[in-house]
Amino acid sequence: MKKIIFRLFKSNRYSIVALIAAIEKENINIETILEKNFKKILDYNPEDTLIVYSFMSFDIFDVEKEVPILKEKGFKVIAGGPHPSAMPEETLKIGFDHIFVGEGEKTFTNFLKNGSNERIIYSKEFVDLNFYPPYAIKNKHFMPIEITRGCPFVCGYCQTPNLFGRIVRHRDVDIIIEYAKEGIKHNRKIARFITPNSFGYGSKNGVIPNVEKIEELLFNLKKIGMEEIYLGSFPSDVRPESVTPEVLKVIKKYVNNKMVIIGAQSGSENILNKIKRGHNLEIVEHSLALLHEHGFIPYVDFIFGFPFETEEDIKKTFDFMDKITEKYNAVIHSHTFMPLPGTPLFNVGPGKLNKKYYKKLGDLSRNEKLAGYWHKQEQLSIKLYNHFFGGE
Repeated sequence: MKKIIFRLFKSNRYSIVALIAAIEKENINIETILEKNFKKILDYNPEDTLIVYSFMSFDIFDVEKEVPILKEKGFKVIAGGPHPSAMPEETLKIGFDHIFVGEGEKTFTNFLKNGSNERIIYSKEFVDLNFYPPYAIKNKHFMPIEITRGCPFVCGYCQTPNLFGRIVRHRDVDIIIEYAKEGIKHNRKIARFITPNSFGYGSKNGVIPNVEKIEELLFNLKKIGMEEIYLGSFPSDVRPESVTPEVLKVIKKYVNNKMVIIGAQSGSENILNKIKRGHNLEIVEHSLALLHEHGFIPYVDFIFGFPFETEEDIKKTFDFMDKITEKYNAVIHSHTFMPLPGTPLFNVGPGKLNKKYYKKLGDLSRNEKLAGYWHKQEQLSIKLYNHFFGGE
């Protein structure tokens, strides 16, 4: 193969860049192309072009339309990412030649060098983040620096532990700084990070902050000329258990973000227990109080529309949202529950919001206390569930 075309969706650029970075690291001589226009892919020569899909479950509708067309044209097509890793056998049936399950840097580059007779290729070991670059310098593809992989929690709606495991792995500070310097040479002077828990960097368990390691990272980023640093905001949030006075004092010296995204997910203890969040409301409120005290604006993640929530659960969530928006100047970062393959809550039903939700979220929006795409996610949640379980 002379070319690899990565099918680009809105949600998969980061994972594609990580694969291209791995190709560069392994010195594989092959042209890589990112293409968001499917029709343009059809103009390439199938004899020397490999098509790669790395996709989320909500991309399945496009994938199922496109892959048969590519196969009819004679292309070789492979796939990896959260959805294929969760449903490899089912994804293979769409028409893919190979499915990669789990972390792909090592298995994908081995495949490019040696090929494989296996239709489903499993990652048998977790990747050492220090070995692979955080972005693709030769091809000039940059993204937020991934500093941690793995999550010790088992939240019922989340695909992350299934894909990356429950043991946290951190990229060393000196490695991060080395690549950050390269980024600065290409005028990439804003630092953002990919991590399951922004304040868990350097921590042995991914929860209790390693304040010294966080400061070492931020101090050295400033020292090499990073003009702006964002930690605890897009594209990664913070576990409420990890918010401490010590970590807030440190990050306040270095970061440019005034807001910090906290994962609460519900204002009902009953729901928190059912989704196995691993924390209670007292911990959430304590984290918001600390953020407010240190001058940060809390953006608080909530997931609405769990099929098993009761009217009492909804009322408690509304009451909690009222409390934190008033007391801590919090903004509600809204999501609708989506049934994702590979998660414990995959088959419980789609997320649906009743009229009370619509009124409440409308009020919050008018008061500029609401962010997020809950309405689009509600429609997508229903579409996903119907697709996998044959609903109406």
